[in-house]
Amino acid sequence: MKKIAIYGKGGIGKSTTVSNLSAALSMMGYAVMQVGCDPKADSTKNLNKGAIIPTILDRLKVNDSAPLEDLVSVGFNGIKCFEAGGPTPGIGCAGRGIITAFEKLDEHEAFEKYKPDVVIYDVLGDVVCGGFAMPIRNGYAEEVYIVTSGEMMSLYAASNISTAVNQFSNRGYARLKGIILNAKGIEEEVALVEKVAEELNTKIVHYVPRHPLVQKSENEGMTVVEAFPDSDMTAQYYELAKKIMGV
Repeated sequence: MKKIAIYGKGGIGKSTTVSNLSAALSMMGYAVMQVGCDPKADSTKNLNKGAIIPTILDRLKVNDSAPLEDLVSVGFNGIKCFEAGGPTPGIGCAGRGIITAFEKLDEHEAFEKYKPDVVIYDVLGDVVCGGFAMPIRNGYAEEVYIVTSGEMMSLYAASNISTAVNQFSNRGYARLKGIILNAKGIEEEVALVEKVAEELNTKIVHYVPRHPLVQKSENEGMTVVEAFPDSDMTAQYYELAKKIMGV
């Protein structure tokens, strides 16, 4: 089982990239599990026809003994979708919510029961506190990728995420595999991100260009892979999937 955590600043297009990656991997024949680790709980919506699925925390509030089948949603092409969720805004700790959700997945032996080939954790990277670092510090993920554009705040977040990963990689946990450049059309964007990648002792794994089909597919509640399977943009996500799987 390949275990991947993908981090990035909120609003950078991380969840769009992750859901399209999951869709591409599933179409390549892999059994995929995607776990959204963001209080907004919208990581998997484009795998579920635009619907925000019930979160693990929401289900547990109703029934602390909720079975695994109540915590999962089966999305596009059989992808097992989970959303950790978070507390009511202004009350509680979002990081603690992620920890609770992960503990519940362990308790239900979700990985043993579903036997995914690939698990992708979609993690908000604005704040890398204990809860948001859970995928990389507790052995859930083995590889970390950072989604960024050439925007300065996105690159700043990438630097913080890299620092967090390095803190734990020294203890034998997940390691940083590279940067996924989700382009925003900024002047000299590739050069900017290449410079930061060099400073972080990593590399750009894949360049995802801006494309109108991304917004068009999201407006329809789908990934590009599902909505426009024969498009050049879908081919980009297949290429990213192949690089991550090493095929």
